[in-house]
Amino acid sequence: MPQSRLDDVQNDSAVNGKAELVFLPLGGVGEIGMNLAMYGYGPEHAREWIIIDMGVSFAGPELPGADLILPDIRYLEAERNNIRGIIITHAHEDHYGSLLDLWPRLRLPVYATPFTAGLLEAKRQAEYNAPEIPVTVFRAGESFEVGAFKIEALAVTHSIPEPVSLAITTPLGRVIHTGDWKIDPEPSLGPVLDETRFEQLGNEGVLALVCDSTNAMREGESPSERQVSESLRELIENAKGRVAITTFSSNVGRIRSIAEAARDAGRQVLVVGRSMKRCISVATELGYMEGLPEFLSEEDYGYVPRENVVMVLTGSQGEPRAALAKLARDEMRSLALTAGDTVIFSSRTIPGNEKSIIEIKNMLIEQGIKIISDDDALVHVSGHPRRNELKRMYAWVRPQILVPVHGEAAHLVAQGTLGIQAGIPDVAQVRNGDVLRLAPGPAKIIDEAPYGRIYKDGRLIGDEDEMGITERRKLAYVGHVSVSILLDNQHKIYDEPEVVAFGLPEEDSQRNLIEDLLYDAVVSAVDSIPRARRKDIELVREAARRAVRAAANDVWGKKPVTTVFVTRIPEA
Repeated sequence: MPQSRLDDVQNDSAVNGKAELVFLPLGGVGEIGMNLAMYGYGPEHAREWIIIDMGVSFAGPELPGADLILPDIRYLEAERNNIRGIIITHAHEDHYGSLLDLWPRLRLPVYATPFTAGLLEAKRQAEYNAPEIPVTVFRAGESFEVGAFKIEALAVTHSIPEPVSLAITTPLGRVIHTGDWKIDPEPSLGPVLDETRFEQLGNEGVLALVCDSTNAMREGESPSERQVSESLRELIENAKGRVAITTFSSNVGRIRSIAEAARDAGRQVLVVGRSMKRCISVATELGYMEGLPEFLSEEDYGYVPRENVVMVLTGSQGEPRAALAKLARDEMRSLALTAGDTVIFSSRTIPGNEKSIIEIKNMLIEQGIKIISDDDALVHVSGHPRRNELKRMYAWVRPQILVPVHGEAAHLVAQGTLGIQAGIPDVAQVRNGDVLRLAPGPAKIIDEAPYGRIYKDGRLIGDEDEMGITERRKLAYVGHVSVSILLDNQHKIYDEPEVVAFGLPEEDSQRNLIEDLLYDAVVSAVDSIPRARRKDIELVREAARRAVRAAANDVWGKKPVTTVFVTRIPEA
């Protein structure tokens, strides 16, 4: 049938109320982080939905005051009565980090593995007024039903315990949603990827593969975590002084590898950082840390010889309040590093964090501390598949449709091109907000849904304007001037206006000059208004505001944010 005729038939089917299977990403597609995806089954106006993951991104200096970036869930709120549940693939922040903040708006059933459920509860207990979220626990290899969807959890390997891919079966076909994964024949923790089950599903027939694109631009295969463990063991054994290793808190397998290497080298391990301690506590409860010696306490740190200590600490991304940054600034009461010690960055640099990481490295180098990163030795390996691993997944699953997700545009296009080269019949490029029909018929974008970002600022959540981020950004560039004007009952200036400037040039002579000019501008602006018209307080306020901004611009070249208060003294 000609394509145009086929489209007409499919459009008629939708109008006539026939069921469709659709995929809708609302985060994580066209960007790294903040993953949130939906699958819908049913007629256009009566679909059942499931949500896969609900992550966050982290705010940089371009969002002053914002703590976290969350997905805008207005579409989920509108469809709430049709959503049957939220399924979490693993406990990385970019996949589950917004649950505590956004779940109260939805109050839907949540499904997660034991480690994810445990980490969510530990995180809840550590946060102010966080909601208690009921979680239905599942394990890799198990199947369960959520509305019209049959879900099977598939074991994969990644840089956290218990990651899963999801085989999602509907009357219109099966989709494999990979989540984050890689092929690692020797992971330091947990089972290997269930290659046999992926092949079985491929033999049974897979409609679509919705697949991680993070490393789609990298050739070859990722090294094994076991190789990283061996490299870290050698570095620890050869180090002369203390060894401090910073890595992602959730990488429990890496932490266990470090603890085993330290034990074999005759060293004791000290864990520093709240988030890392929280992850280790949950992992210990689930048996992932069995057989390791007891960790060192901070109180005993000073009594152990330098050559017998390995510190595992937070701060691999240069976070200013994390343990490594505090150590670099010598701000920790009972802990310190000294010349001759070694700091290993056992992590990748997340784009945008380069500057803060370099600053910390320089502070450590100035103190005579040796730095080792992934450029110097095999101290980290990604948890995402490179091109050869992607091709192996394609060969196992043999999908009719490939949907690249989890990546920026370059990653998505790279995986799409690879899928075409591998012979996948249909490659669908989508971005956040695209409603992609997977069946019936060829993959096609049929609609758009609202999407975007909201922000957590302290205990509040809202968009940029609601959280005041837009105004803060202006303040960061141009500062603020406050003006207070008193008028008597004759509409004359009662006393000298008060002008207070924040964030203007700090040099005393220049600052005084600017403030004098601003004061003169206020007085001149008020005097230029006929006295009878000064009854209009808003007119006086606006004249003074404009005068201040113009005067500052003349001398400084910038217009500060300006607030003017006009008060009329009542008659005696």
